[in-house]
Amino acid sequence: MEESLEKRLFNKKENGWQYVDDEEKGKIFNLSKKYIDFLNIAKTEREFIKEARKIADVNGYRDIMEFQTLKPGDKVYFINRDKSMYLAIIGEETIENGLHIIGSHVDSPRLDLKPNPLYEDTDLAYFKTHYYGGIKKYQWTTIPLSMHGVIVKTNGERVEINIGEDENDPIFTITDLLPHLAMEQMEKKLKEGVEGENLNLLIGSIPYNDKNATEKVKLNILNILNEKYGITEIDLNSSEIELVPAFKARSLGLDESMVAAYGQDDKVCAYTSLIAMMELENVKNTAVCILSDKEEIGSMGNTGMESHMFDFFISEILNKLQKNRPNLLDKVFCFSKMLSSDVDAGYDPIYASVSDKNNAGFLGKGISLNKYTGARGKSGASDANAEYVAWIRNILEKNSIHYQVAELGKVDIGGGGTIAYILANKGADVIDCGVPVLSMHAPYEVTNKYDIYSAYKTYKAFWQE
Repeated sequence: MEESLEKRLFNKKENGWQYVDDEEKGKIFNLSKKYIDFLNIAKTEREFIKEARKIADVNGYRDIMEFQTLKPGDKVYFINRDKSMYLAIIGEETIENGLHIIGSHVDSPRLDLKPNPLYEDTDLAYFKTHYYGGIKKYQWTTIPLSMHGVIVKTNGERVEINIGEDENDPIFTITDLLPHLAMEQMEKKLKEGVEGENLNLLIGSIPYNDKNATEKVKLNILNILNEKYGITEIDLNSSEIELVPAFKARSLGLDESMVAAYGQDDKVCAYTSLIAMMELENVKNTAVCILSDKEEIGSMGNTGMESHMFDFFISEILNKLQKNRPNLLDKVFCFSKMLSSDVDAGYDPIYASVSDKNNAGFLGKGISLNKYTGARGKSGASDANAEYVAWIRNILEKNSIHYQVAELGKVDIGGGGTIAYILANKGADVIDCGVPVLSMHAPYEVTNKYDIYSAYKTYKAFWQE
């Protein structure tokens, strides 16, 4: 029967599950199971990079500093201060033809301890926090929180902290007013209902048995920390302690079609790109995977994409290929192609008013491409060229990968950004390409397993092009 004109001409976003057979469904669920297990041991950027290094080592990658020279097929990585990582497979083509880069970030919105966090008030001990990234502050009260991070002493000794994930661990929480006494609070605007300065973590209530001590509960907490970790209060000045939801990542729905977890922005894209790279052997163009830090606060700092550490990594590749010369780094970037693998805001029918349904990313309909992000008049956006969008579409279509082209909400509603502009500023062709997410930046985010698998297939196909 001849294909109908509507089917031939219309661009319809279809639910990908209806085309999945039992074999592919098994692959989708298997990948998602591994992803869920990974999320439960890698909730922070440091933990993600630690686990990523283990995966890379098992798959034949080595620290680039171990190499004197490089050749096609070599697999290398560089870890930047335990919080970001760059990986590469040297391609058959001359590197002057550019790199194929996929870049995601491994930091997520959270609460950080202040430099001097510990205080006591009316026989209760607290840690003061400073929120990191864009959050709805009220969402972080009355939920179980776990404590992750490092404390570094002046002698260089590192103490790793992970409290609240094991079922036998205590957890922590931030209290809120009971409804009976919250009349004034509930009259406030939602964003003002909980003040950032009041996101104080409740950590103890037993006083130390010393009648001469002035703050007995605080002293007891410090005594516990000293006995367990050998630290004193001043050592908290040189710490990076993060508070994240103690929720476990789980399958969601009676059909188990979705994943609910903390930190899927952007660990869902970081994980799928990392796993896709591990399955590569020989590539035409040098393949590069970026696992970056600090995206949620503007990509600043020496572990964020605004630093020159990524340039250093590529320069090291050029040096060890014995090809480097003045301006070659600039040339390589100018001929490079990139997927900024960051999540997209999934269309939520409960909050439909903020989205243009024609230009939204939907759960279960495949990988989501954002030609541009930014806010209002595309401010701060990296707007991909039509030629590059067509090149990406060709890869997806010839590999039978479901995709949708979307934007982040209605015009003038809001907006957002990714690391796309940073590589675009270096001259590379870039487009945002990630998984649609519900409840983005909340303590518990939702993705669809079909889209997770689509991301994995997309990233692998891009590198194999």
